Amino acid sequence: MTGEPRIPCGHAAQPASAHANDAIAHIVDKASLRAALKAARRARDPLEKARLDALIGARVLAWWRSHSARGTEPVLGVYWPLRGEPDLQPVYLALAGAGVRLALPLVVAPDCALAFVEWVPGEAMVSDRMGVAVPAVQRVVGRPDVLLVPCLGFTAERFRLGYGGGYYDRTLEKEPRPVTVGVAYAGERVAFAAGQHDVALDVVLTEG
Repeated sequence: MTGEPRIPCGHAAQPASAHANDAIAHIVDKASLRAALKAARRARDPLEKARLDALIGARVLAWWRSHSARGTEPVLGVYWPLRGEPDLQPVYLALAGAGVRLALPLVVAPDCALAFVEWVPGEAMVSDRMGVAVPAVQRVVGRPDVLLVPCLGFTAERFRLGYGGGYYDRTLEKEPRPVTVGVAYAGERVAFAAGQHDVALDVVLTEG
């Protein structure tokens, strides 16, 4: 992992819920942080969410275009949006149209690393054991070269707060790790003490 972000991560103008975000940023207990961040996502106006998602998507697309290796066929691990996560499906469609191979994570068992299956936008989908959409025909691929990681929260040091299942932590335990690109809203930057198994992301992309 690199010690510095690969592109600058600025901060966007504070949203209407700035006071709520300020309060969340001062919670240090992970369980309380998760609850507060989930509540903030549920309260977000759908039109505002769509606007933010478009901005995040533009940054993800720009990052990919400037960092993907020429002359190779890297696999990009993406995610299906759940629980108010940034919806990047228009970006996935654009990338697939440009010939980028995409893969979605698959939960194969509790307390295990994620597997990944190749995905083409528009193909038939089913729900996995966790209720997450995955391709109906599962074409297992190796660990992606680059992995988009949805963040419920993130720290200034690029440590990720997820939902507590530990699937991404276990996936990133072994070297060599894929390049990890966290995806989050700017107002979800928080502070907490990193645990023994926490792995800093290479970069976190937000709307700002």
